[in-house]
Amino acid sequence: MILILGGTGEARQLAEALNSREVRVVSSLAGRVARPRLPVGEVRVGGFGGPEGLARYLRENRIEAVVDATHPFAERIGANAAKAAELTETPLLRLARPGWQPGPGDVWHWADDLADAARKLPGLGRRVFLTSGRQGLPAFAHLDDLWFLIRCVDPPEPPLPRHHELILARGPYEVAAERELLRRADVLVTKDSGGPQTSAKLTAARELGRPVLLIKRPARPGTATAETVPEAVEWVLRR
Repeated sequence: MILILGGTGEARQLAEALNSREVRVVSSLAGRVARPRLPVGEVRVGGFGGPEGLARYLRENRIEAVVDATHPFAERIGANAAKAAELTETPLLRLARPGWQPGPGDVWHWADDLADAARKLPGLGRRVFLTSGRQGLPAFAHLDDLWFLIRCVDPPEPPLPRHHELILARGPYEVAAERELLRRADVLVTKDSGGPQTSAKLTAARELGRPVLLIKRPARPGTATAETVPEAVEWVLRR
């Protein structure tokens, strides 16, 4: 049996592709989204209890290989997966879509993390379209001189920026709609998630000449890596 970690689009596509090839798969979701899109096949929801708990799960369920298809910013589960795979000598693959690359007309600035983004933001604009996820919002809560248009999938918990408007929505998003939202802002702040599902906002920012403050991806443990679902399928089938 193959364990797929993550609720990303790539994780769902991989589960479907492997099920169609009669490979038994269990997909593990963190449970942080209220109504997640479920993949085909067996699904478990919730944490494992750290790397030791994940290692125990791998042994008890006779997992033959693990594919870490979590979000590029889910660094904790990535570290836990690497440690658990090491403890159990289980093959591990990281399925990671490539990060975004700037093109002609883009005005991009980079931040090392959320705190760095909060430090750099006041110099880029007073009205902010913030799409960095609900868990990172406290990093911007002290910026009382700025106004934020915040978009999340689920309602965030405080602390939040004092001056804000909240939009609850789930991608994929259309360029025309993103353009209308960005007309209300001076700058876009987002994570370098990569992939086409949420890239429309970058196209809209380019068209409107808005600067973009991108938060860099955190470092991940070194392991075998695939950039596409077909590459991951091939890796699994070889095992």
